[in-house]
Amino acid sequence: MRLKSIPDTASVYLILLAVVAVCAGLTMSRGHNLFSSGNIDVILTSITVLGLVCIGQTHVILIGSLDLSVGYVMSLASVLAAGLMAGNNSAVPSALAISIGVCALVGLANGLLVGVLGLNGFITTLSTGLIISGYLTTNYPGNVGGVPSVMKDLGSASVGPIPVTTLFMLAALVAASLWLSRTRLGFHVYAVGGNAEVAKMSGIKNVVPIVFAHVISSVFAALAGLVVVARLGVGSPVVGTQGAYDLLSIAAVVLGGCALAGGRGSLWGTLGGILIFAVLDSTLSILQVNPFLKDVVRGAVLVAAVAVFSLRGDGSKFRRFTAAGDPVAPPSSPAPDRPDQPDQPDQPDQPDQIVRAAQ
Repeated sequence: MRLKSIPDTASVYLILLAVVAVCAGLTMSRGHNLFSSGNIDVILTSITVLGLVCIGQTHVILIGSLDLSVGYVMSLASVLAAGLMAGNNSAVPSALAISIGVCALVGLANGLLVGVLGLNGFITTLSTGLIISGYLTTNYPGNVGGVPSVMKDLGSASVGPIPVTTLFMLAALVAASLWLSRTRLGFHVYAVGGNAEVAKMSGIKNVVPIVFAHVISSVFAALAGLVVVARLGVGSPVVGTQGAYDLLSIAAVVLGGCALAGGRGSLWGTLGGILIFAVLDSTLSILQVNPFLKDVVRGAVLVAAVAVFSLRGDGSKFRRFTAAGDPVAPPSSPAPDRPDQPDQPDQPDQPDQIVRAAQ
C-alpha cells in the first residue's frame, strides 16, 4: 500500500500502534507491564484533562487560528470555582456556571478580536493569557481551598476501570465530532479554515465560526480546570501553565493530523495524538527517565509524525481551491464541465465548397 493512500486519521493510529509496541517492549525489558491495571488507570487519567483542552484547541486550529490562553483559562476556572464553592455542596452548581461563563467571555473576547478586528490569533490569545496571568498573580498568591465533598467524589468516581471524568471527556469528543461533521456551523469551520476569502464569497459570515471556535476552546479549557479541581481538592493559579497545556495541546492536535493552516483534521485524529503522548509519558515514568527528557522525546515523536505527513504529500487531500478561488475537482473525478459557450454563427461557405456543391 502506498503511503499517500493512507488517510490522515489512519496514519495517526498506525503511529500509535508503533509507539505502543516500542513502549511495551521497553517496559518488559525492565520487568514491568505497560498494560497493568494501575498503568492503564494512569493513562486514562492523564488523557482526560489534556483531552478536554485539545477538543477546544482542535476547533481553533481548524479555523486557522491558535489559542495560547488555554493554560491561563484553566487556572482561572480552577481558582474561581474553588473560591465560590467555599466547601459548600449547595454552591457547586452556581460556582461551576459562573466559572464556565467567565471563561466563555474570555473566549468571546478572543474571537471578536480575531474575527472582527482581524488580529493575529497567536498574538491575541497570548496577550489575553498574559492579562489573566497578571490577574491571577495579583489576587491569588497560593492555592485556593474549600472544594466540597461532592466535587471530590466526582473526581474520584469511576465506572468499572474507567474514571467518570474520562467518560465525560469521551462523550464530549463524540458530540463535538458529530456537530463538526454534520452541522452547517461545523462545515463553516472547515470552510473558513480552508480558505477564508472563498468562504466569504460563498456567503459565509466568517466572524461567526471564528468567534464560536474561540468560545468553545475557552469553555473546554474551563472544564479541564474544573476536572483538576475535582481531583486535587484545591484551586491553583498555576495549574494550567505548569502543565504547559497550551503548547502540549497544540502539539497533540498537530500530531493528530490537523493542519496548522486550518481546514483539515478531525477530533478522532486528535484523540490518537493525545493517546500517543499519554503512552509515552507513562512509559517514561515507568522507566524513571529524567522528567526534562520527556520534552525531548515528545519533540522527537512530533517531528517524526509531521515528517510522515509531509512525505505523504497531498495524496489524501486534494486542493479545494486554486489561487484564483476556482473550485478544483478531485483527482478521481472528471474535470468539471465548462460553462456553455454561446452558439457560434455559421461560417459562410468557402468558394471551393460552393463549386463542389454545384457540380
